[in-house]
Amino acid sequence: MWALVAAFALGALVSGGLVFAVTGPSSTERMADQIRAEAALRDKTQVKDLTTLARTTRDRLAPVLEGLSLAMPGGDAAAGPAAVTSADVGKWREAVTAAVASFADPPSGETATNVARSTLASAVRQLATTVDAYAAARDLGGPSAATALERAARQRADALFTWSVGATALDAVNVDVGYGHQHVFLQTSPGDGALTPDDEPEGHHS
Repeated sequence: MWALVAAFALGALVSGGLVFAVTGPSSTERMADQIRAEAALRDKTQVKDLTTLARTTRDRLAPVLEGLSLAMPGGDAAAGPAAVTSADVGKWREAVTAAVASFADPPSGETATNVARSTLASAVRQLATTVDAYAAARDLGGPSAATALERAARQRADALFTWSVGATALDAVNVDVGYGHQHVFLQTSPGDGALTPDDEPEGHHS
């Protein structure tokens, strides 16, 4: 009797082991799961770092955008180029140069995070070009100056729009990795045509 029970138990153990061996994950599948988990963790860290960088950049660029808005066609005031000094332009150049440098040598990450980072970096480069174009326009006179300023104003609008696309992408990846909404948008006016943040509160996960 006991021999029969022992034989049955041994058979069950062997059978169960065989079933697990057949239906359990293979070494390749386990390795793939580990790689996916490591990639997800790495992406979450990169999203956090990118969001911090975007906030720092936004604060760094705020005085530049405010100055350009006051001095350029279509801005908040018709002060004209004379309202801006060479020292002001020098400070703007320092700010945008530092911002461009902060996006240099980006890490390789998940596609959505790379897209958000690249779009924000492109916006910063466009704004640096705007400052250069504005500085060049100040050295011109007559119709040429007006034309150059108009071109610089369009470049500024393009930079603001590009940043808004990147900020929207950054918001989406933050939600995807579990940080919730992060609205890192530049200050814009309705006429700029830029995308605006949604109505979800900061940190909300829906």
